[in-house]
Amino acid sequence: MLEILYQDPWLVAVNKPAGWLVHRSWLDRKEKVVVMQTVRDQIGQHVFTVHRLDRPTSGVLLMGLSSDVGCLLSQQFEQHQIKKTYHAVLRGWLDGGDTLDYPLIEELDKIADKFATEPRAPQPAVTDYQSLAQVEMPVAIGKYPSARYTLVALSPHTGRKHQLRRHMAHLRHPIIGDSKHGDLRQNRAAAAHFGLDRLMLHASALSFTHPVTGEPLVIRAGMDDVWQQMSAQFGWNEPILNATGVEFAPASGQDKPTV
Repeated sequence: MLEILYQDPWLVAVNKPAGWLVHRSWLDRKEKVVVMQTVRDQIGQHVFTVHRLDRPTSGVLLMGLSSDVGCLLSQQFEQHQIKKTYHAVLRGWLDGGDTLDYPLIEELDKIADKFATEPRAPQPAVTDYQSLAQVEMPVAIGKYPSARYTLVALSPHTGRKHQLRRHMAHLRHPIIGDSKHGDLRQNRAAAAHFGLDRLMLHASALSFTHPVTGEPLVIRAGMDDVWQQMSAQFGWNEPILNATGVEFAPASGQDKPTV
């Protein structure tokens, strides 16, 4: 059973577990447990994806309950009208906050893009980041006598492939558990000493306008046991670690979209 964060006659949002595929993929033909089918069976009706989360990423996943609503939500994502908030654990200490405007060359998949030969120009990629908490643990890793970690909030303005992972790696503070853009030695140490044996990236919240009622809506997803155990070890008591649920704001009075 997946945790349903919000459901009404038009849409549903769930807290996607880390390690789950959103839908069946030929990239992993053997995987039979996927979010879409599980939600469909759980609520007894078809669902329509409007965005995706990478397999190792947990958090808020929004779906439409009809193709029309799914289309309206997809348009909001495409037009950057939906604010996405993530939280991540980084290697090292990253202070303060800023907006990183760093174009990214499109990453090609070895299988899906195996026939692509021409390099593509860098695409605009913008991410807001804000440091929330830091810790230094007495664990020697390589040449360093201790291990340092930072909890950050991330808000992407664009949706490039692995944007958050690549942007944090560009700052030389890769996300813990990132096997492609991260630090292998740090990842192994974080897994062995603190149980952080996966990508520490969580889609915490989506803020958007309901496509049918016109209400401003914020859906938050709480973090799982790996995050909770980490926060206890690190002494991080950030409210976001336990935040879950839905917030409504008063209707704006604008005409409601038709479906």
